[in-house]
Amino acid sequence: MNMDLKKDLDAPHSMGTTIIGVTYNGGVVLGADSRTSTGVYVANRASDKITQLTDNVYVCRSGSAADSQIVSDYVRYFLHQHTIQQGQPATVKVAANLVRLLSYNNKDILQTGMIVGGWDKYEGGKIYGIPLGGTIIEQPFSIGGSGSSYLYGFFDQAWKEGMTKDEAEQLVVKAVSLAIARDGASGGVVRTVIINSEGVTRNFYPGDKLPLWHEELEPQNSLLDILNASSPEPMNIQ
Repeated sequence: MNMDLKKDLDAPHSMGTTIIGVTYNGGVVLGADSRTSTGVYVANRASDKITQLTDNVYVCRSGSAADSQIVSDYVRYFLHQHTIQQGQPATVKVAANLVRLLSYNNKDILQTGMIVGGWDKYEGGKIYGIPLGGTIIEQPFSIGGSGSSYLYGFFDQAWKEGMTKDEAEQLVVKAVSLAIARDGASGGVVRTVIINSEGVTRNFYPGDKLPLWHEELEPQNSLLDILNASSPEPMNIQ
């Protein structure tokens, strides 16, 4: 086998990805694409990058798939123990700080950035970004993964305080589809998770239902359309 080909096939599973967390008036919306890569190959085109930690807290995962999965597994276990000891569900802040603790204490070996989002009765909907290295940042919205670099200007313009649930979810779906259009490492379907006082709602948006952008659109009224027509109209010269 060609050595370059073998190298790509043996590469780590990486979620070069787009993950988003947005607060709205009453809860949070988390969103992600679904492409998992192995080198330059798409290993899984429909992976689920939004993982449940507790009944009311979820995490979006980016970077190394293995690293983000093991961090999620450990945090889920510790939060289960915490809930048993305290007799009530863990808050979003406790869950996010556990992710931060594991990420920071193992920053020399972990290659993963995560967004923790959820709802609790004390503080309502909260979003925490935990990028590579284990910093923790509470934000009204957080974006991560390779597709995020295409979205900062869009979010500066589109995000606003006090959005409704539907507005927040539409913003997340639009943003992920924009990143898919520009970022080669993002693709597939869009998954969203809505968390509020009423519980959790998961939604699924297949690739053929997402809006198309930029080069994905068919050309309209271009010179090629005129040249390829069977009997082109003569050009009017004034």
